[in-house]
Amino acid sequence: MSATAEGPARSAPRRKIDFHVLGPILALAALIVLGALINGNFLSYGNLSNVLSRSAFIGIIAVGMTFVITAGGLDLSVGSMAAFIAGLMILVMNAAMPATGTGLATVLIGMAAALAAGLAAGLLNGLLVTRAGIEPFIVTLGTMGVYRSLVTWMADGGTLSLDFDLRSFYGPVYYGTVAGISWPILVFAAVAVAGEIAMRRMPFGRHCAAIGASEKVARYSAVEVDRVRLATYAALGLLVGVATIMYVPRLGSASASTGLLWELEAIAAVIIGGTVLKGGSGRIWGTVVGVLILSLIGNILNLTDVVSPYLNGAIQGGIIILAVLMQRGSTARE
Repeated sequence: MSATAEGPARSAPRRKIDFHVLGPILALAALIVLGALINGNFLSYGNLSNVLSRSAFIGIIAVGMTFVITAGGLDLSVGSMAAFIAGLMILVMNAAMPATGTGLATVLIGMAAALAAGLAAGLLNGLLVTRAGIEPFIVTLGTMGVYRSLVTWMADGGTLSLDFDLRSFYGPVYYGTVAGISWPILVFAAVAVAGEIAMRRMPFGRHCAAIGASEKVARYSAVEVDRVRLATYAALGLLVGVATIMYVPRLGSASASTGLLWELEAIAAVIIGGTVLKGGSGRIWGTVVGVLILSLIGNILNLTDVVSPYLNGAIQGGIIILAVLMQRGSTARE
């Protein structure tokens, strides 16, 4: 007799839905539906364009923050750094205008100053972390106070204002559009695409993840840990400079309140997007989704009277705590 069959073949195990990955996308979709139900103008081109333009500054910074956090670091100084760079940029442009005039040369000088200052500030944070061996939290907490004090000193406790004619010439950098899309949105998209490529397709991104997962193992694997960590802080500082370049023409001024709580928003966007706070895993696309979630929450609060928009910071802080709790729960189950 022929051997009997062992029974029906076992069905392939079903894939579990990873809500840690899909969660931010589902939350974004839910917010879009909620906003559309609350206000008929929510999905209008004008409202969405305004929301995306205003979120571009945080988004550009959050992309750099993703690399820092993925490598096991943290930067609390980005908001104060942006205020300092904005103040310095305005002073440089006002000082150069008598010699170079109200034109492209003056704007380019200001942009160069912003990028140089951002890179220098990022390198300072990185060197204090890698060479001096100080914890990132302590380093950036200290430089946060330094940068905020510097811009207050430069403004003599008041506000630094860009020359009116120069502000008019520089304005299109924020208010101008290409095919109906504003420049901040385009720059944010370009930075996000470049960041995703660097994180997923280049050794730099893999090295950041390796360092965040285990610094000792990364060193044994011939990863230059200090150099990579320094590069993450330098890149973040440079991106703060880019964000500031897009921000200054919006108001044409800088003060001690410029960039207030930007660090909270950037970190919140990164964590909401699925990047692990302790390092080892980062998602640039998730960070972009996190930025959009925070921006839409603020926009919805402005469109409804259910919750005061002044509680936006409290909501963002609560979201950070909730996101970290969800990460811990997901890690425990694994």
